[in-house]
Amino acid sequence: MSPSSSTTRRHSPRIATSADEAVAPIRSGMNVFVHGACMTSTPLLEALARRTDLENVRLYHLHLAGPLPHLDAPPGRFRSISLFTGANLRGAVGDARADYMPVFLSDIAPMFRSGVIRLDAAILHLSPPDKHGLCTLGTSVDVARAAADSAPMVIAEINRRAPRTHGAAAVPFSALHTCFYSDRPLLAHEPEPESPVNARIGEIVAGLIEDGSCLQVGIGGIPDAVLARLGDKRDLGVHTEMFSDRMADLVEGGVVTNRFKSVHPGRLTTSFVAGTQRIFDFVDDNPLVEFHGADRTNDTALIRKNERVVAVNSAIEVDLTGQVCADSIGHRIFSGIGGQMDFIRGAALSPGGKPIIALPATAAGGKLSRITAQLQDGAGVVTTRGHVHWIVTEYGAANLHGKTLRERGEALIALAHPDFRAELRKKLAAIRHFDLAG
Repeated sequence: MSPSSSTTRRHSPRIATSADEAVAPIRSGMNVFVHGACMTSTPLLEALARRTDLENVRLYHLHLAGPLPHLDAPPGRFRSISLFTGANLRGAVGDARADYMPVFLSDIAPMFRSGVIRLDAAILHLSPPDKHGLCTLGTSVDVARAAADSAPMVIAEINRRAPRTHGAAAVPFSALHTCFYSDRPLLAHEPEPESPVNARIGEIVAGLIEDGSCLQVGIGGIPDAVLARLGDKRDLGVHTEMFSDRMADLVEGGVVTNRFKSVHPGRLTTSFVAGTQRIFDFVDDNPLVEFHGADRTNDTALIRKNERVVAVNSAIEVDLTGQVCADSIGHRIFSGIGGQMDFIRGAALSPGGKPIIALPATAAGGKLSRITAQLQDGAGVVTTRGHVHWIVTEYGAANLHGKTLRERGEALIALAHPDFRAELRKKLAAIRHFDLAG
């Protein structure tokens, strides 16, 4: 466990009889971290939302799963601040009932520790203490590690079904201010059915992955399609921000061995996992899976030390110069910066590495091209055209690194849906001032 202020808070925590009693120490004006993803503590959030005596409580968090009743509280009570936004918060951010902070995932922990974001309390969801008096952060260490270390008050749900995880996941029971016990399933993220488009993208990306590569692959239809097609690979490693169910298949099938990793060799390295009970069981008390804070997993200086890092990330749209929008649809925030740039740059610096942006060629049922002449007004550039390398759609793969703007445009048009290529080529010709006949 990381050295922290939490290790010095030695006392017997108050055992609450309910979630309502556990959140009683929260006061108006506090900055409170909320554990996220599958470790979102719905009981504590619901109890907090029932408080009618609170004003101006700021809740900092990554993606939160499950119902979010605090969003329906009267104005002025709670302000939800997403450091990465999920589907259940997009509407609230869009209509100004909640806020979004653009930030690299790797930068959040230093902000907590330095006091740039001053935390007064952390609401955590933990596994039960072991014989050494240590709970763990379960499936989400990410930035919860820094919050547990930095917040002077830690309020916890201790769930008898929460997985006990290894790495930098430990939180001393004695460091808790108050806690209550629960026995409930974690919030699961069910996999998407595979579409023909994602299947084709998965085939193309899998073809770019060599034996001995070190993977960063997230969650969703495209990552799942990629992982489903790696069964014939050998000695893959994993150093990633997160992974999901299909990674367990590759480990148990002998495909992922982590033999050739330089950082944490022999271990899968991640900051969180999301998925179903399948992945919860896989990581439970599994010493081959090391959870670390996102400031470590996403540290470019560490990522680049592994050879042949293949980073597979998604996008909403890509313009003809290679600018990648991944966090917004125009001005409307869709997700967040997350770790895309951390891994795109880390893979680019890795010997033999391949930074990949993979996306379907169209959106809105084929009515819109995701390969565009220019990004929408307000679109956020997450990966710059100076950082971009591989772009993959169902129509192929192109490495933009080392290509001129005109060459990039032509390569990207070849990845667009055929229905949009003629118009894109006209726009490219107008932008780059060349004769289509030439």
